[in-house]
Amino acid sequence: MREIDTDYLVVGAGASAMAFVDVLLAQTDARVVMVDRRHRPGGHWLDAYPFVRLHQPSAYYGVPSRRLGHDRIDEAGGNRGWYERAASDEICDYYAQVLEQDFLASGRVRFLPMSEYRGADSEGHHAASLLTGAETTIRARRLVDATYVQSEIPSQRRPAYAVDPGVQVIPPNHLVHLGGAPDGFTVIGAGKTAMDTCCWLLEAGVDPERIRWIRARDPWLFDRAFMQPLELVGSFMQLQARWLEAAADAVDGDDFAERLEASGVFVRIDPAVEPRSWRGATISVGEIDALRSISRVERGGYVRRIGRHSLVLSRDDVVTELPTTPGEVYVDCTAPGVRATAAHPVFSGDRILLQYVTVGLVPWSAATIGYVEATRDDDQEKNRLCPVLTFEDDVAGALRTAYAGMSGLAARGTQRDIGAWTEACRLNPAAGASSHVDDLDVAGALTSMATSFGPAMANLARRGADRTSPT
Repeated sequence: MREIDTDYLVVGAGASAMAFVDVLLAQTDARVVMVDRRHRPGGHWLDAYPFVRLHQPSAYYGVPSRRLGHDRIDEAGGNRGWYERAASDEICDYYAQVLEQDFLASGRVRFLPMSEYRGADSEGHHAASLLTGAETTIRARRLVDATYVQSEIPSQRRPAYAVDPGVQVIPPNHLVHLGGAPDGFTVIGAGKTAMDTCCWLLEAGVDPERIRWIRARDPWLFDRAFMQPLELVGSFMQLQARWLEAAADAVDGDDFAERLEASGVFVRIDPAVEPRSWRGATISVGEIDALRSISRVERGGYVRRIGRHSLVLSRDDVVTELPTTPGEVYVDCTAPGVRATAAHPVFSGDRILLQYVTVGLVPWSAATIGYVEATRDDDQEKNRLCPVLTFEDDVAGALRTAYAGMSGLAARGTQRDIGAWTEACRLNPAAGASSHVDDLDVAGALTSMATSFGPAMANLARRGADRTSPT
């Protein structure tokens, strides 16, 4: 049995693990062992559908020490005028380079791929190879769980509904391997995966009338125009300002979302349907226009069974049956993506549980946790600086998410070193804003934020948004 002594044992090698370790290496002389069930780093990106791209710009995705892409503004296509968004293969290659050229080359990181973490006892932590069964005992000062907020994607789970024999139900990954033209497509799900799938089918020339889209409830979405960094950082600063302005006056989650829609930050697919969910997904107006061309939208509830002759939906004891076609392909997009989680303390004794502590992409949260871990000693103080936010799916929880995110910003904003690190970190969407104060959007946003922050926090506390805490 192999034995390893280290400072940190990190379980997982996805986006959050990679960002955390990158900051730890930059800020400390710690040694790290990473254990992952997959053959290389990258997490869910290794299993993602081939036509997926980042929802936000590459400029603030990945790890702080290495740029992803070229920080280029696209000049053609649906993303024209905005910063580039990496595709899945580019992201997987990026993480391989980070591991090989940065982590392993440092001499302070060991990577155990195709290995499963088996727990701990008095002898240490245990991992076992999925290929040979060989076990490794790892004695570590702290265990970092980077799997708690991992994404759940269609290719890695079975649909939750029944499927009759002979019915072709596939994840989006298999669309690129179809051997012939089906009689039609039924896309199942209302999240960003379903939106990406519908847009890809439309871009590939599929007539909108050949697409049936089953979405039990519509989501609120960020307009990608407000998520731009670097030279276009004024857009993101405006998002923050309008977010605070809405939070200062909102009476509940629905009102908060509608105020953000009125200010242009939030968008919806169908103007006539009130969205009921929100998980922070981002979309462009062009994609919205494309999705609106699909008129065969079914909202009768959640899929319970797909048979050879009918598709059964149900909601609140109301059952709806839809006709099916033998040659139809059903694309399952029902995996939750950002799965529902309960908030727990990030720092607890010899354990660190990576979670969202910022409203945005998980690498930025993990990097922030990494910096706090590297520069602070007291767990109570570290948890004060990293209050956890959760995406509750239902828009009713949006005020709680907003309050937790703003509380973290306020706590970290009082720390001079954290402020300097935050301003310089490439994973921060607002990085460099202070050097763009001559931009009217930036200047106006800063003025608005200074005015709105206090009233927003007071209003959210009054609405009960501060009544959730890690358990």
